Order: sequence, then structure tokens, then C-alpha cells
Amino acid sequence: MMVVITYDVKTESEDGKARLRKVAKTCKDYGQRVQFSVFECLVDPARFKLLQAKLGAIMDKEKDSIRYYKLGDEWKTRIEHVGAKAVIDLEGTLMA
Repeated sequence: MMVVITYDVKTESEDGKARLRKVAKTCKDYGQRVQFSVFECLVDPARFKLLQAKLGAIMDKEKDSIRYYKLGDEWKTRIEHVGAKAVIDLEGTLMA
């Protein structure tokens, strides 16, 4: 299923800046960045739960927020891209 993840991490402190980097790195391990704080992740339900657990352990629930938009398996008809930034085919062949 396709999940769009958006996040807002308070970065006024060094700890916040570190959390922001960890959230981005964790999301990158599961999908592609499409905006500065937005990722598209093609995951099965078990990997999605693991991703949620990892992000939940990183974030400060008093200062940060993470939103998950579950687009399901028919996601290709629900996403439209206009403008700059190359789009990666998440179901395509990976090149080394």
C-alpha cells in the first residue's frame, strides 16, 4: 500500500535538529522524498507498522507531529505530479 508521510519537527534546539535528520533518514529507508518533509512509501502492513514504531520512538510527542495518509493499493490514480523534481517508479527495477 502507498502511504504518504508528512512531518513537522521543532528544530529550535540541537536535539530537534537531530530528530529531524533521524525522521528524514528513517522515511528515506522506506520510500522516496517528494517534498522537504513529505515522503511516499510503498509498504506492506507489517513494514508500515514497523515504520510507525520507529518514527514514534524518534519524535517528541510534545513538540513534533507526523501524519500518515494511507492511499492503499490503488494509489496510482490518486497521485498527480506537476512541476519540477523527478518522480521515481517505486515499483520499478532498482539500478545499482
